Amino acid sequence: MTVIIRTVVRKKGNSLRVVIPSEEASKEELKEGDEVEVVIRKAMDVRKLFGKYKFRDIQSLKDELREGWQQ
Repeated sequence: MTVIIRTVVRKKGNSLRVVIPSEEASKEELKEGDEVEVVIRKAMDVRKLFGKYKFRDIQSLKDELREGWQQ
């Protein structure tokens, strides 16, 4: 089963670690020594995108999309 959680990377010695919340570990019946597969993807903070891209009014975007459908 695939479970997606968001957590924070923490430093321990020279390594980085990721903690699985106890609620999720319980749901998946994980225990110490179990092997898990980790897919690493940095989470995007959408607040950092604010003001980065030019925004047009919604109606002009809808109109542009509709033009593509008619062709």
